[in-house]
Amino acid sequence: MPEIYNVYCDESCHLEHDGINVMGLGGVWCVKNKISEINRRIHDIKIRNGIDPKAEVKWTKVGPAKKQLYIDLINYFFDDDDIHFRALIVPDKNLLEHERYHQTHNDWYYKMYFEMLRFIYSPKNHYNVYIDIKDSHSNSRSKKLHDVCCNDMYDFSHQIIRKIQPIRSEEVQIMQIVDILLGAVVYANRKFEEGFKQSETKLELIDLIRKRSKYALNKTTLLREDKFNLFIWRATQWNANGFQN
Repeated sequence: MPEIYNVYCDESCHLEHDGINVMGLGGVWCVKNKISEINRRIHDIKIRNGIDPKAEVKWTKVGPAKKQLYIDLINYFFDDDDIHFRALIVPDKNLLEHERYHQTHNDWYYKMYFEMLRFIYSPKNHYNVYIDIKDSHSNSRSKKLHDVCCNDMYDFSHQIIRKIQPIRSEEVQIMQIVDILLGAVVYANRKFEEGFKQSETKLELIDLIRKRSKYALNKTTLLREDKFNLFIWRATQWNANGFQN
């Protein structure tokens, strides 16, 4: 029997001219019937660390005072075999040549989102995909992404990818795991200006992820890696359609 999976997605530093070299798209996925248990475990971790379970936990909020909370959440992800993570990292947005390939940054963005998601999908299963609401354009963006993904899978009746829907990350606990893992990988690939003081707490969390995943975070993992899967996208390796030459 086919399984139904929920996929929760987020993005980091996706704007074209934000002054940050790296961009990341990431998703966490699991079987739908495990979601309640996972959300409850995250809820309990927050309570154990003296945090309001309704409070949103984000990479941008990492600091020494709440370090143990983030350690516990990262360890929980790696200890639970039901949760999987994939991220697509663009190391240097300065190398993008949209005009050369007759595309806008938004066109390219959808190609990258699709590239991140495509290896999660299997034609044998069904998927509900949720993306974090960023702005008033989230509904139209999710509809376009749904069409792109379904067309590639020849899923014209939307039976494999049932929906791609915007949600608020603070309302779903597991979305916060995506934010933390993706934020850490993006931070690990950032180029900081000389003299910039990096967060010691964030560096410690990144080191923990490296140890638990056994990956350097700046190289592509094997495609069959289904726990912590990374794809480092290199602009010079790709053609006008966004696919590897």
